[in-house]
Formats: sequence, C-alpha cells, structure tokens
Amino acid sequence: MSKETTTNKLNEIGSLPTFLDLENMPSMDQLLSETKTENFTEGSIITGKIAEKKDNGVLIDIGCKAEGFISKEEIPNWEDISENDKIDIFLEEIENEMNQPVLSIQKAVFIKNWKNVTSKYNEGDIVKGIVKHRVKGGLIVDVEGVESFLPGSQIDIAPVKNMDELLGQEFELKIVKINEERKNIVVSRRELLEASRADKREKMLKEMEKGKIYKGTVKNITDFGAFIDLGGVDGLLHITDMSWGRITHPSEMLEVGQEIEVMILDIDYEKERVSLGYKQKTPNPWETVAKEHPVGSKIKGKVVNIMPYGAFIEIQQGIEGLIHVSEMSWTKRISRASDFLNIGEEVEAVILDIQPETKKISLGLRQTTENPWEVLSKKYPVGSRIKGKVRNMTSYGAFIEIENDIDGMIHVSDMSWTRKINNPAELLKVGDEVETVILAIDPDQQRISLGMKQLEEDPWENIEKLYKIGDIVNGKVSKITAFGAFIELSHKIDGLIHVSQISDEHIEKVKDVLKVGDEVEARVIKIDKADRRIGLSIKATKKEYSKEDLTAVGEEVSQALKSGETMVGISDALNSSDLDKLSQTAKEEETNNS
Repeated sequence: MSKETTTNKLNEIGSLPTFLDLENMPSMDQLLSETKTENFTEGSIITGKIAEKKDNGVLIDIGCKAEGFISKEEIPNWEDISENDKIDIFLEEIENEMNQPVLSIQKAVFIKNWKNVTSKYNEGDIVKGIVKHRVKGGLIVDVEGVESFLPGSQIDIAPVKNMDELLGQEFELKIVKINEERKNIVVSRRELLEASRADKREKMLKEMEKGKIYKGTVKNITDFGAFIDLGGVDGLLHITDMSWGRITHPSEMLEVGQEIEVMILDIDYEKERVSLGYKQKTPNPWETVAKEHPVGSKIKGKVVNIMPYGAFIEIQQGIEGLIHVSEMSWTKRISRASDFLNIGEEVEAVILDIQPETKKISLGLRQTTENPWEVLSKKYPVGSRIKGKVRNMTSYGAFIEIENDIDGMIHVSDMSWTRKINNPAELLKVGDEVETVILAIDPDQQRISLGMKQLEEDPWENIEKLYKIGDIVNGKVSKITAFGAFIELSHKIDGLIHVSQISDEHIEKVKDVLKVGDEVEARVIKIDKADRRIGLSIKATKKEYSKEDLTAVGEEVSQALKSGETMVGISDALNSSDLDKLSQTAKEEETNNS
C-alpha cells in the first residue's frame, strides 16, 4: 500500500497523530522483509498451513502478518482437507492492494506436473493423454496433469467430423513440441497412426498376391477412379476397371464409405501402389458376345446413352452397341439421334458387325423392317409409269414423292426431248402432280431416277420424216436472245431463227422485231440431228431458194453461232434485265455441268 493510500485511510478515521512520520513510514514489503519473508520469492512454490476453513475457501498462513485466501473451486480434494493441514502453494505476489499474499494451489500443481513431465519426456516421446475438452482448432488433452494441445489436423489420418465423441477417451500421443517459455506442449495422434499404418502397409504389401480378392472400403472418389482402403493399404480402382460396360463417372457405381470386394491387378512395391479391379471378378463378356449374338441376329436392348451421331444400346450387362444415325431409318434423313430415340427406350435392332478386340458392336434399327427401296424395285420395274407430287426442287432437278417418304428425281436432262431445260422451274412447281417413268432404282444408294420425256417418243428419232430443208413451217416465238429467236414448232421442237435471217434489213435488236408469242412463218434451212438443232429463216420465205442455197445459208448461220460473231455487241443489243437473265442461265448451266 502506498503512503498516499495510507494517509487517505487515516484521514477517514480522523486527524493524524502528530507523532506519525508518514514520509518515513516503512512499506509492507519492508515489514515482510524484516520478518519471515526473506526466503520468499514470487513465482515459487512454498509450503503453507490452513489457518481457517470457510464455506467458500481457506485462509493460508505462510508466515506473513497477513494470510492468503484460496477459493473452494481451486481445491480438488475439498472434503479431505482440514485446518492445520500443510499444503504446497504457488506464491504469485507477496502483497497485493489489500496487503495480502496472492496464492494458488492449481498453479503449484501445474508447475510440479510440468517439471515431472518435462523431466521424463522429450520431443518425439510417446505419452498417454485423456481428452478433456474442445478448443478452437483442436482438443485439450491431459498428459499426466499437464494440459496439452492436440490440433484438429493431428487427431486422425482422416478429418474428424465430430470431435465431441472423443471427449473422455485416452489415446497414445507423440510429443511434437515442448515450449518451456510458454509452458505449452503440442501432441499428435496422427503421426502414431501413420507410422502404425506404414508398418501395417509394408507388411500387407508383402502378403498381398495378384489375382486375389480383398475386401475394402471406398475412401475417395475422383473423375478417373476411386481409392479403396484395404485395411492399411490404399489401392486405386480405375474407372476402366470398374465395369465391362460404359460408365461416365465412378459415382455411378460407388459411394464413399461403401464396402466392396476388389481384385489385386498389380503391385508396385517400390512406390507402394496397388492397382485394383472390380470387373475382373466376372468373365469378360466380350469373349463370348460373338457366339451369343452372331452378325445378322436380332437383339432387344435399352438406350443408355445418346450422342449426336448415334445411340448406345445395352445388349447385356457390360455390352453396348451403337446404332448410327444412318442405320435408323430407310427413308428419313436423321441429323441427330435424339430426334429419333430417347434414353431408357426399349428397342429391337440387328447385329451388323462385332469387333471384340476394340469392343465395338454396330447395330441397325432400320434392318428390323423390310427395305422399302428393295420393295419398290420389285413393285416398280424399270419402265413403269407412276404419278406423284413435286415435293422439292433444285437447280438440277425435281424430287417426286412416290410412297412411304421415298422420292425419285427427275433430272433436267430427262424433262424434255426437244427443249434445253436449265432449271426445273421452267416446267414445274412444288405441289404439281406429274406422271413419270421409272428409269432406274438403286436400293444400295437409295436413289430412284425418273423421266418425263420418256413418256413419249423422241421426235428427233424420226426428224427426217417431220421436217426437210426447204419446208415452210409455222410456229410461235418461245424465247428471244441476242442472236435470234426460238420458234416452237409441232411436236414441241424448237427451231432457231438467226438474227441475220429475220429480215433483209439490218436488225440491231431482235426484240424490236419479234416478241414472245408472235406467230411466224419460216423456212427450214438447217437440220442437225446430232446436235438436235433446226435452223429457220423468215427471209427465205420471201422468194424461192434451191436446196443447195438453203443448205449453204444454214451452214453460214451455224458457223456464225460457233464463232460468236453476232455476240460481239451483246451489251448493246440487250438491256440490263436480259443480261441478268443470261448471267443466271450461265450460272445454272455451270452448276449442272459440275
């Protein structure tokens, strides 16, 4: 207590006696040092005597003028102690603010236990400890009276989900760290478990045999497989060794904690690695699948997986076959398998091919029904006449519906004997019903060729009976070009009047003289059966010409067309719309030729 505090206390009592010299009054420390405190050291263990036992604690006499107080909660054997008993206590302070010594039994016990433990054990030694309670980050363990810290990561090899279940249990522990300054001990149970496991693993590896079956527990699952605890040794069960069939992820078969039987496939003693197999416990179904399901036989199975290019069908446990989109329908063009089949659907299919070495089976869905293309080839032999609607058109032909979603195609070259058709739209439109002739049926390529012109005889076969050089003919203008006009004659044959044969006068543009639909009279001046061309002349109708003269004129016109003399000024002879039409016609002809 300070002199100022003493003065204040005396002032509370009354006026100070004049004989007291406060400036030179001795302190409690000085008084203790003058009595029996010369051997007391703060922070040391001393012996005290119980002077009085109260309801809430005891007063301890350590030989000072004042006695120290220790609460009941700090005395473990409260019922057994009595007055005048001597006990060891820890002296924290010789004098506090109340002029009393500060004492502790627990700290005395701890220091004695600490000295006992640290004198007996060193870092790395094995001790026993009892789990007392949880703290942040781990557990407090009683090691021979010293509370030691067991971190959560050092409790077990695997993470502990519920540490409360360990309270009160006794474990063998390894001393990891002793901090003398902080009076702290860190212990580990995991290191002992790992060491024990290492010994057990080494022993198990020596005893293991390839090909033998062992029980284990699924410890962890990854994308590529599962780790199995065999009771001290972890083995890898790769996804490819789980099933003879298809699985996309190990979790489809296994779950953590599950007990399974596995076969030892390989042991790497140097790296302490074990490869495991699950499917190897049963015979490889691929070795007998060819005998059980020969090519051409029908099977029933379930759709287990669908990709854009096809569907996988489970034929039996561990065996799957693929139905490619091209083998799903005889008549429909299927771009995605999901448009035709659904997962879980039961289907019947035909075995098309088996490759046990590569574990591939090709299946066909359409083969379960009769090939309609073969049926059509029997039903409609070549030369048969059929009727159908135009379903679609391209630049090179028109597709005609026959039956059962099967189309045949009329190529532009088979539309007319007499006219050069550049685009089917010149004769047909979608929805038209037309009569055609079967020209060819190819069931393998799934193609049917149709013809329109074959419905009638080719007039060019008997052209010499129909027309002769010098004949006067009548017809209607069907097409205007820069070099002349086409005239539709009888039997749907077109003849060409060259621009030079329209009039005796010079003509700049054919369309200035003739128009589509005009009726004209002309004389035949050229018949080319090989090229299917008839040359006409309006000029030659004005007067009589000999056959030789007409033939000569016809040859001149042919040479002019071949050399392109009249085409030199085509941009002047035609307007822009005509040029566009000619350009489009040229593109279409180029497409047809390609």
